[in-house]
Amino acid sequence: MQIQEATARKIVDMDEGAVRLAYKRWAPVYDMTFGLIADAGRMRTVEHINRLSGHLLEVGVGTGMSLARYRPHLKVTGIDLSPEMLERARERVARRRLQNVEAILEMDASAMRFADNSFDVVVAMFVLTVVPDPASVMAELERVCRPGGEVVVVNHFSQEHGVRGAVEKGMARFAETLGFRSEFPVETLLGNAGLRLIDAESLKPLGLFSMLRFIKEPAGPESNARALKLARRAGLRTGAEIRDATA
Repeated sequence: MQIQEATARKIVDMDEGAVRLAYKRWAPVYDMTFGLIADAGRMRTVEHINRLSGHLLEVGVGTGMSLARYRPHLKVTGIDLSPEMLERARERVARRRLQNVEAILEMDASAMRFADNSFDVVVAMFVLTVVPDPASVMAELERVCRPGGEVVVVNHFSQEHGVRGAVEKGMARFAETLGFRSEFPVETLLGNAGLRLIDAESLKPLGLFSMLRFIKEPAGPESNARALKLARRAGLRTGAEIRDATA
């Protein structure tokens, strides 16, 4: 059984309309609320991406908090599902005169309108807990990345136990209102045959977020087990249900 299939029943369903409505509410205050909490993780991710080169796609660009931090040698395209968020991103691009930002587009991350192998680097920060179908989005991240390119995912991953695990389980029923899933096992993003996980890094603050780095290349039959080991090394918890599925 694929890891993603085993995990699918563990995450709360998200409706696209509910997500749009939630982020319409979030847009005016995002930068000073969740955006501020996540900023240390965003800065660390951009620091890594700035060492890469070529055409960069940021999936879930939101209000564009990352855009001014990318170095000019990167040619940047940003997409998001929320028109209210995108309006603020475009204002930021114009205000900062960001010449390396080539396009800011409204687009569904699970059905992107880009050709295969369009980008050298693809990053999705704080996105996968929001989208209705994370597996489809991961497949699209792979599709639009060139062979040998890098896919970077930054996300909150839930714990199975302890106080944090209990809080995440309690918040799960409010997912559509909040606009994100509090319960989101790391296994949800593993098991894509075309992406090989090469690094997992816990991020500030307090390890609430983690950065997963994938290379687009055939993953091989042993990659699921290796990916789980990398995730555990970064402090990410994995559930008994998934351990049974990959035994």
